Amino acid sequence: MKNVSVFGYGVTTKPIVKFLNHKGIKCVIFDDKFLSPSTDEYGNLLLPSDEFKAQDSEIEILSPGIPPTHFLIQKSKNPIGEYDYFYDLFSPSYCPQTIWISGTNGKTTTTEMLTLLLSKFGAQSGGNIGTPLAELYTKKAPLWVLETSSFSIHYICKAFPNLYLLLPVKEDHISWHGSFEAYVCDKLKPLSLMQQDTYAILPEEFSQRPEVINFIGKAFFYSDSQSLAEKIGVSIKDICFQEPFLLDGLLALYASKILFNQADIDCLNTFKVGAHRIEEFNDKKGRLWVDDSKGTNVDATLEALKRYKNKKIFLILGGDDKGADQKPIFELAKHLDIEIFTIGSNEKKLLAMGESYALKIYPCSRLEEAIKKIKDVLKSDGVGLLSPAAASLDQFKSYKERGEIFRQSVLKEEQE
Repeated sequence: MKNVSVFGYGVTTKPIVKFLNHKGIKCVIFDDKFLSPSTDEYGNLLLPSDEFKAQDSEIEILSPGIPPTHFLIQKSKNPIGEYDYFYDLFSPSYCPQTIWISGTNGKTTTTEMLTLLLSKFGAQSGGNIGTPLAELYTKKAPLWVLETSSFSIHYICKAFPNLYLLLPVKEDHISWHGSFEAYVCDKLKPLSLMQQDTYAILPEEFSQRPEVINFIGKAFFYSDSQSLAEKIGVSIKDICFQEPFLLDGLLALYASKILFNQADIDCLNTFKVGAHRIEEFNDKKGRLWVDDSKGTNVDATLEALKRYKNKKIFLILGGDDKGADQKPIFELAKHLDIEIFTIGSNEKKLLAMGESYALKIYPCSRLEEAIKKIKDVLKSDGVGLLSPAAASLDQFKSYKERGEIFRQSVLKEEQE
């Protein structure tokens, strides 16, 4: 293979470039962040995006975060995503079993839970989390459990999983996909590529979609945690997680039962939920704070609000809302004892909406300022909740950094 172009040089594509370099293939990498030509430590050429010329490229390997409207995508002749690239490398001598997990919220938790349940079968997680696909392929892992984003699915043309697990789909990434319908279509796209001996676990609401009706594999449907527990043949009271993690755990158990006829609740109950997703901690006065920085869309914030509906809620809201409609949060807030503290790039929009709903809402601009204001009014019967319903990149490097700054700021102020 010659003249390999790579679009975007980030978490997804760097392992692929390394994989290709080990095979003796140099790459030309195009990225908006490159301002002038240079090379990396492995001798790959790094160029600004506007220097891409289609006639100089035989294949273009895509970073999934690049939207289809980007001119690199528009100009490319032979674009291929990470999933299709490694699918093309599978052979009779090595063809791993694959599970894809997608949906709007809970992908990471469900992926990690299912990897734990299937570890005895050699399962390793990858995709958005865990081991890069290039390393899974190199290690010849027998079972790939992949957290799969709608961005990655959008660029898939041939790859498909043995089992596709779809969590509930709610409004998200509208600015990237263009509409909620386009987002849903991408979430259901794997069904059109899957073969007869494959399985899909899907929300009941999609049962009459054409993509589902025409699916030639075997589909299993669910509506909520109780319906899942009944299908699996387990009792919810035996599972140690509350919502939304209860649903994630039951979906992991369902996938395990479908593939291997096992639903190991004892193993599931050893799982520890990751940081920044409804993560509770107390300040030195014993007041409750919750880091839900991973709540980057409306549905995640709705789940967090429902969890603390019996408390006085001091909600930090705002950031890059990705074009999603924030009204459901304010509709729910009308029925709660809540005060809202806004931050981020959509602050003006949130303030206008809060005023239209006659809610107590305060502009703070920055996270630290919101924390200071909440500290003045939070009591032992309340909760200081960071659940922004927005991405973090307008003010932070990642949702992780946002969550870490939240926790540090709360505890630092207590020490002063």
